[in-house]
Amino acid sequence: MELLFPLLILALLVPMFLGIRRQKKEMAKTAELQDSLSVGDRVMTTAGLYGTVAGLGETTVDLEIAPGVVSTWSRMVIRELVAEDVDDIDTDADDDVVTPADDVTTTLEETPEQTQRRLDKE
Repeated sequence: MELLFPLLILALLVPMFLGIRRQKKEMAKTAELQDSLSVGDRVMTTAGLYGTVAGLGETTVDLEIAPGVVSTWSRMVIRELVAEDVDDIDTDADDDVVTPADDVTTTLEETPEQTQRRLDKE
């Protein structure tokens, strides 16, 4: 019975200690991200607003949220860097990819005998 109370205290303090350690690591990672911002970076704020860094102050960041629309935010609200837009990615690489629409037209062009053979194989 005498060991029950210290074990109970230990069982409560260990998860709390581990949680505090994890939170400190996340805060350090976020602070490093906020310090490494540069003009032109695409970012997302804690409110879910996407923008491009247009200017940097000591404690603030100017975000261009639409062409010609710049607003000033605290550096603390920057949550993460965002990858480039999908429009900027080269789309020539997926020419050989069969889309569902291509598959449907192929299925529609089959004769009943071809359809039956295909189904028998499956």
